[in-house]
Amino acid sequence: MAGPFDEPHLNIIPRTEAESARIAAVTAPAASFDAAQPFEENAAGAATVRVPPNANAFSQPSGNITFEDELDFRVGNGLFRKLWVSSPSSTLASDGLGPLFNARSCQRCHIKDGRGHPPEGPDDNAISMFLRVSIPADHSALTDKIEGYLATLPEPTYGTQMQDFSLAGHPAEYRLQIDYEEIEVPLSGGEAAYLRQPTYTAADLGYGPLHPDAMLSPRVAPQMIGLGLLEAIPAADILALADPEDADGDGVSGRPNVVWSVEYDQPMLGRFGLKAGNPTVRQQSAGAFAGDIGISSSLFPAAWGECTQAQPDCRNAPHGDLDDRGFEIDAEGIDLVTFYSRNLGVPARRDVEDRQVLRGKEVFYATGCTSCHQPSFVTHRLKDQPEQSFQLIWPYTDMLLHDMGPGLADNRPEARATGSEWRTPPLWGIGLTKQVSGHTYFLHDGRARSLLEAILWHGGEAQLHRDAVVDMPPADRQALIVFLESL
Repeated sequence: MAGPFDEPHLNIIPRTEAESARIAAVTAPAASFDAAQPFEENAAGAATVRVPPNANAFSQPSGNITFEDELDFRVGNGLFRKLWVSSPSSTLASDGLGPLFNARSCQRCHIKDGRGHPPEGPDDNAISMFLRVSIPADHSALTDKIEGYLATLPEPTYGTQMQDFSLAGHPAEYRLQIDYEEIEVPLSGGEAAYLRQPTYTAADLGYGPLHPDAMLSPRVAPQMIGLGLLEAIPAADILALADPEDADGDGVSGRPNVVWSVEYDQPMLGRFGLKAGNPTVRQQSAGAFAGDIGISSSLFPAAWGECTQAQPDCRNAPHGDLDDRGFEIDAEGIDLVTFYSRNLGVPARRDVEDRQVLRGKEVFYATGCTSCHQPSFVTHRLKDQPEQSFQLIWPYTDMLLHDMGPGLADNRPEARATGSEWRTPPLWGIGLTKQVSGHTYFLHDGRARSLLEAILWHGGEAQLHRDAVVDMPPADRQALIVFLESL
């Protein structure tokens, strides 16, 4: 069996010793905060794009893409935005929706390729949020092939994801209900912040009660930028940051997730998803087609998407996989969407030489935020992905799992991630959330209404860092936020 940290998805040119030495120097921690570091403004290296004055900041192709490849990017964008329809239909290339689904297109959740949001009220359809669902796995019954890579099993009736929309004649699985409790957090300098503690309910269940051991995990669609660059970070560089036993005693013990690759039939390093539950952009894309839209592919061939054996009418409904495509989205379509997703450009940093931004960066380092939010990497040299090849990037993530404490815990494991662990989210582009998405909701479920609220939800391994932000002088706290808004 191949090792879990092999990288079969990449066509790698090995680094030379001289290159490794250069990389170590250019990714070394900041030694001074009097000026920006070299190349810091170019968050994605040569793939960085300029920031337009509108909501399209996350929808541009990589800055170093060729004219010919930009055509593939545009076609992939068309498939990403395409509205799927039910079967049978005269539009044979677009039928196969559902029968259960969360959205009719990728773009309906990743609006403008940015973040989704929780429902604003009882009449909001919450098209960019859903509940994952599963039950604990009986590990005594697991086969050797998947031992250790499957921490949960699908909920017997509702599968692994709950769909709040359906085709005519089929009940939707549920309605998402969120109730918030406001919590005051006193801050230094006589200031205060207010957090909203959510309670999630799967209401109006369409197929009977949930299993008594069902575990629900709310998920808001994340931003899409820079995925190909994150995919091209060497696994060895990510693993070098892991410290599962906290050997250095700093309280931070990042762990890699290891997940099963359905494409390569082997364990691989998890990189994508809020708990790093997918190893590649291609598998993440195909999984979203299956779970979110009910569209089959060669990776997830079930024509009925997420319908379970307890939903026979859903499984027996007309589907769109009996024409020349073979599956509802064929291999070429998945390739184009994957190419599009890999090449959504990362916008350039703003105000990198601003004095308050530099002070906020110093606070970010001094508070220990870089223990998880690793500032920079250099990607692999790649034979066939020039846009992602050998780029100095600044994503501010270590791509590892961290225990974030009971406040953020969803209590639902995913592969080797526990119910309180989350992958460190990349911070690049975070300051453009308002411009792109029209809101400033953060974290896995959008509960935080500002960057400060997101920080204050940190617990577990980040508790001391969170407390430092609470206690620091208000001017430093404001500088920290200004720095984050420059990313």
